[in-house]
Amino acid sequence: MITYRATLDVADELAHYLSRLLAEERRRRSTPRGRRALSPFKQAVLGLRWYRDRTAIPALARDNDISRATGYRYVDEVIDVLAAQAPDLHEALEKAAEGGEPYVIVDGKLFASDRLGEKTLNKHGREIDRWYSGKHHTQGGNVLVITDHTGFPLWSSPVEPGCIHDITAATEHVLGALYWAASQLDLPTLADGGFQGAGIGVHTPIKHNKTGKGRPLDVDNRTYNALLRGLRARGERGFALLTQRWRTLQHITASPRKITAIVQAALTLTHHEHGRIH
Repeated sequence: MITYRATLDVADELAHYLSRLLAEERRRRSTPRGRRALSPFKQAVLGLRWYRDRTAIPALARDNDISRATGYRYVDEVIDVLAAQAPDLHEALEKAAEGGEPYVIVDGKLFASDRLGEKTLNKHGREIDRWYSGKHHTQGGNVLVITDHTGFPLWSSPVEPGCIHDITAATEHVLGALYWAASQLDLPTLADGGFQGAGIGVHTPIKHNKTGKGRPLDVDNRTYNALLRGLRARGERGFALLTQRWRTLQHITASPRKITAIVQAALTLTHHEHGRIH
């Protein structure tokens, strides 16, 4: 067996922050001192390696001389303590308004995952894979993310199966809060065509009548759409910050149902790295 040294490109402060959360969790569970195979700091490094480099959990367990089952349990604990620090939706919107944000951006993304053999019926009554996205032609879970006007991610939603469209997920998880933000905080939302018909305060492109029976969009509406696309496109930065920095999000091998906590934990890591939490 060949051994080698490696460097994990995250700041010491992030590892210490995570180790403090893990230590607090052990105290909450009344775990006796010295009963764990790894210290909170070593467990934090293990979890950060999984997030940053997509290192396989069996390899992490081998590197730390622990069993595979313990490795999976330790990673689950890292996910849970970080996800618990993720911001609440109303709290995120209030902070955005207090910080002078002119608007927020909402967008959805399919996080690819291994297959989950759960079935459902589509609108035509045919049986389909619940976690399969016909739009993206892959298995995964749909998560909504709200960003500020620069594209920095502020909040992420609970996961919905891949067959669920953005507007359906938004109706379930976010539209009520966005209406409240628009009316009470003077904080509108920009969105793409997938949120068409979302309601007052959520600005989407004006649709062109493609039936051939209507007139083409006038110059004002075309200008509106161009401006909206230019401003809304910055929201893509939010997903890039999450998936490019925390590579485990690029393909999730855990159950798709865990995507909610996995993405929220990555959001907490991103907020800490950018000085949003300490």
